[in-house]
Amino acid sequence: MKFSQEPLKRIRISTVMDHLVLILGALFMLVPMLMVLQLASVPDVEIIQRGPSLHIGDQLDDNFIKAMFEASGFSGENTGLSMLMNSFILGIGFAIGKIVLGMMAAYAIVYFRLQFATFAFWAIFTTLLLPLEVRILPSYEIVQSLGMLNTYQGLIVPLIASATATFFFRQFFMSVPEELVEAARIDGAGPMKFFVDILVPLSRTMIAAMFIIMFVYGWNQYLWPTMITTDEDMYTLVRGIKQIIQVFEGTNLPEYGRGNLLAMIAVIPPVLIVVFFQSWFVKGLTESDK
Repeated sequence: MKFSQEPLKRIRISTVMDHLVLILGALFMLVPMLMVLQLASVPDVEIIQRGPSLHIGDQLDDNFIKAMFEASGFSGENTGLSMLMNSFILGIGFAIGKIVLGMMAAYAIVYFRLQFATFAFWAIFTTLLLPLEVRILPSYEIVQSLGMLNTYQGLIVPLIASATATFFFRQFFMSVPEELVEAARIDGAGPMKFFVDILVPLSRTMIAAMFIIMFVYGWNQYLWPTMITTDEDMYTLVRGIKQIIQVFEGTNLPEYGRGNLLAMIAVIPPVLIVVFFQSWFVKGLTESDK
């Protein structure tokens, strides 16, 4: 009996230790969010005087109303709701554009007999060496010359070319059995029908994984919206938060409470998307049997 109980005891201890490490890691990651929540509940003067503390104030409701329904600029257009909508449009447009363009590029590289298909793929892949920060000035010049400043097109279109999405969809399409392609060809399916009716449904988990990654990346964009948008009605949440907390004008203090509450609101949509679609996300990146 002792011999049979020792492995069980060892398993239980290791399981407890694993869960303990996970719980401690989760608490460690939650500390900054709890600090932001505390700072959003106290007056701005107290934040400047004392900084973060364990005291929970009574300003949470007032800061929420200010954050969502009051504007901080001169035009009265950059309320929290308008900035939230702009961030949604940027995140969703960014993700959908990258997925559509990446799928089309990968489809052409894998299934069309192009003479320089491999060279085209590696040319696309090497663009990972040129992030937005490197090419931001020429990108800005092109957007300005096309008259797309302070527009959703200017926010989204220059960013949707994606070597990452092209790479993942290429690897996925290469794993599709050749017998499926032959069967579709025998049934008379053309290139577009094969793409829309067969490849797109097969790629739904990969599409979901790419959507999560690209949405979060687009949602958190700060540098590009700062360059492209000067009208306050086009500010995104990340752009607006920075403006709110850095203003010192006369006797006006930075609205730290309002800015911290907007920061918490900005975290919620990406977290919800990851939580609700995490199973699809994992399948899209790890599933090998197509």
